[in-house]
Amino acid sequence: MRKPLLLSALFSFTLLALSASAQTGLTVRDVQGRLKPKSTFEPTKISVEDNRYVGIDSISYADTVILRNCSAILRKDLDFSPFFEMVLLDSFFLRHMELTEMTMLGWKRLGSQYLVKLETEFPRDRIRTRYRLFSVETGREIRKKRFEIQKQEYRALVHSIANDIVKTLTGDEGIYLTHVVYIKQIDSTKELFMADYDGYSEQQLTSNGSINISPAASPDGEYIFFTSYADGEPKLYMLTLKNGRIDLIANHPGINAAPAVSPDGKTVACVLSRDGNSEIYLIDRKGKIKKRLTRSRSIESSPTWSPDGKELAFTSDRAGSPQIYIMDSEGLNVRRLTYQGRYNDSPCWSPQGDRIIFVTREGRFLIASIDVTGKDFRILTDLGNNENPHFSPDGNHVIFTSNRLGPTEVYTMDLFGNSQRRLTVRGGFSNPIWLPEKK
Repeated sequence: MRKPLLLSALFSFTLLALSASAQTGLTVRDVQGRLKPKSTFEPTKISVEDNRYVGIDSISYADTVILRNCSAILRKDLDFSPFFEMVLLDSFFLRHMELTEMTMLGWKRLGSQYLVKLETEFPRDRIRTRYRLFSVETGREIRKKRFEIQKQEYRALVHSIANDIVKTLTGDEGIYLTHVVYIKQIDSTKELFMADYDGYSEQQLTSNGSINISPAASPDGEYIFFTSYADGEPKLYMLTLKNGRIDLIANHPGINAAPAVSPDGKTVACVLSRDGNSEIYLIDRKGKIKKRLTRSRSIESSPTWSPDGKELAFTSDRAGSPQIYIMDSEGLNVRRLTYQGRYNDSPCWSPQGDRIIFVTREGRFLIASIDVTGKDFRILTDLGNNENPHFSPDGNHVIFTSNRLGPTEVYTMDLFGNSQRRLTVRGGFSNPIWLPEKK
């Protein structure tokens, strides 16, 4: 029978330590980008036509593959957004309408509200793509913009187009150039990896042949804090993404774990057992203790900051089983948030500040969501064991792990548990986080 996450995590710290020592006025439904319950809106329907080559020179087969991929990536990007629903074209519709090529009227009859056209050329070793966005209802061109980049980086070019479309139609920044970080098991080790938001372009961040867990990003997305057993004991480290440098941050006696960086980037909340019991502390970025926030005989863990930096949510078993609590940044005014369910752990605060997602146990481990007032408790997953939830930078998506198909993989879903998609394959993944947007 599986142990509770909170307790088993702390037990695993001890076991791993022993092991390590042994080795524009448009009619889009929400211009503020706040995702509402599905019953209150309908997704905006949008279509993307196949990419057209507009150069004058002959192109290679590899270039034709890039042309097709660009259209497919853009469709996938826009369909990923909960604000859009992709409308696709099939050959039957063309035959039925007796059309040799699609027209604006045809897209209107399919229900599309907006249409994207792509035109691409390949100057030297680069790719140059212009996109045009049309209102299907009026046939009017709303937006056009050209992007150019090195040919091998064409995925980033398409993600930039998707971001621009989202900005045009909703007024908010897209997340298609963001990255995710996760733990990947390799034989008996666990290393940090980073990938594009859609799982492509994976790169390994650590290779110390040890156990690395619990990554947390700085608000600027430049640094990753994590716990590692590279020196035999659980210590906190900081990885600088631009050069791969890893610095030791906290080396207090006992456990140094569960880092969470404050919104201003100056303070790290973490779990230390330097006084014999796991408590939540605030340390600076050099590891110096600034304040001890909790003092109890219970197990305190999993701190997460409110977006304004004034409060933290955390897990405690002070009531007999793991539950979510909230306190201010001084460790005062503690209140219990969760009462539904006998086991709740691993909280993550929404970037909008109104909700917290966490793991609850109802026979198996599920992802749940609750308003910060303690109301509107919702279960978001229903298949397999689901853990490690973390919000996207826009607060409209959640990344998490699940073993619903056997191996533990990384998945994403929207804020209400819809559109659950697998991001990884081959299993062995844990602790995914979504990096903030780089400004």
